[in-house]
Amino acid sequence: MSDRRNALTVASIFLLAICLRPAITSVGPVLERIGDQQHLSEGAQGVLGALPLLAFASVSPLVHRLARRTGAELAVVGSLLVLGLGLVLRSWSGSVGLWVGTAVAGAAIAVGNVLGPTLVKRDFYGRVSRAMGLYTAFITGAAATASAISVPLANATSWRVALAVWAVPAFAVALLWIPRARNAARAPAPAEDPTAPTATSVWTSPTAWLVTGYMGLQSTTFYITITWLPSIETDHGISSTVAGLHLFAAQGAGIVGGLGIPLLMRGRSQVTAAIAAAVPVVISVFGILLAPSLFLLWAICSGLGTGSALVVALALISLRGRTPHETTQLSGMAQSLGYLLATAGPIAAGLLHQLTGTWTASLLMVAGIAGLQILVSLRVGRPPESVGR
Repeated sequence: MSDRRNALTVASIFLLAICLRPAITSVGPVLERIGDQQHLSEGAQGVLGALPLLAFASVSPLVHRLARRTGAELAVVGSLLVLGLGLVLRSWSGSVGLWVGTAVAGAAIAVGNVLGPTLVKRDFYGRVSRAMGLYTAFITGAAATASAISVPLANATSWRVALAVWAVPAFAVALLWIPRARNAARAPAPAEDPTAPTATSVWTSPTAWLVTGYMGLQSTTFYITITWLPSIETDHGISSTVAGLHLFAAQGAGIVGGLGIPLLMRGRSQVTAAIAAAVPVVISVFGILLAPSLFLLWAICSGLGTGSALVVALALISLRGRTPHETTQLSGMAQSLGYLLATAGPIAAGLLHQLTGTWTASLLMVAGIAGLQILVSLRVGRPPESVGR
């Protein structure tokens, strides 16, 4: 029984991961369809795509307080239930529900986003990089699946069903987390470690700001890609179904990149890994601009970069946090400000296309953001004592 319980505890973290992206990545392939039916301009579509990121930014700083009050496990259960309700609300509550449900779902996902790195650090201490690679593989795999089946589901039913179907795994995983939450509630509170570092505010830490910068930059390139890549492709004459499959391939490449990047994170420095994760995004942008007939190749290249960068960003949170509480605070800070920065990405990309009539300016913006990510990598990947706390 103990072995089964331990296996369920380990599995529950990775099952949580599969619920953290489909609510977002299922939207991009059908975004134009939603815009047509709901009479949304390209700018408004960009805002809709960015709304979950605004929710991430608003809720993330509050998660460490919620986790301290209820426990991390119970907070996860509640967030998954709210996520499922938000997805149902988004699809079947009219125009207002589309916006409110999207915001509610984003707020619920923010809880899992923040607590995930803390739980990985706690449950896989000493194997953080490898565990984070697997954790993000589940995130990316679920995101890829949602991208791939969104258009076929919408064609067979409607875009509302294609988006709402992801409430099912959210509710199912919440049920699986209930026993873990009960066990955590019965467990005695851990004794304070007298050797633990003195608690300080992460908001005054240079390292925390560097981690936040890396998180924000990589998130911005990722969310611009999943929101607008299908539209960029359809503007080049590619069908929406094929564009959705290309986005699936990109997410699949992200799994490969996420599982492989920990090989570059051995030792105390993560500089090489942080830079290596940003370079493919730059290559993919110029590939699309110079050789658009090879869209599949550039989508895969972009996916390798964004998938790797997510692992690096989350691993940096886990590795730079000295205690579970500090890790949760750092996670909240990095994801709050990071996603606030990322919010502007899909909106700006949509507005640039609306103003210029082409995607060139939007793509060059992505390349510039990835270039900044490389510069931040030179500092954020260095051991904490090298950059200062």
